[in-house]
Amino acid sequence: MSSEAFTATVHRSWAANLDPGTLYELLRLRVDVFVVEQACPYAELDGRDLEDGARHYWLGGNGHPEPVLGTLRLLREPGGEFHIGRLCTARSVRGRRLGRQLMEAALAEVGGRPCVLDAQEHLAGFYQGFGFVAAGETYDWDGVVHLPMRRG
Repeated sequence: MSSEAFTATVHRSWAANLDPGTLYELLRLRVDVFVVEQACPYAELDGRDLEDGARHYWLGGNGHPEPVLGTLRLLREPGGEFHIGRLCTARSVRGRRLGRQLMEAALAEVGGRPCVLDAQEHLAGFYQGFGFVAAGETYDWDGVVHLPMRRG
């Protein structure tokens, strides 16, 4: 796999405006990555994808109708802080900075407001590059070590 940058179009939608076919593709990619690829049988569908304040970001290849290449979910927590989660990219396009492209889009919306996430421990450095710092101890989430992180 080449590590060269790859440009994809970032799309964004509120949960209420997301068409069922796109939602299906987003959820399918997340299950493919987090459940199948990582061999971690857990409840990927957590009930938060359709919340009123949920925003979904995804990448399509160069503006052409192609499969979803990556996705990220942005939520608003009851305390007002933002919560980034479910960031993943398709195996076929990893190493091409698409995760970075998704993070930049979501953080542009967050601005300087507080934001939290739960990073898989081996990806903490990636999130530190966006200004996130550890906000607690590591913990096991269905067999995968995670680190709570905070920005702002």
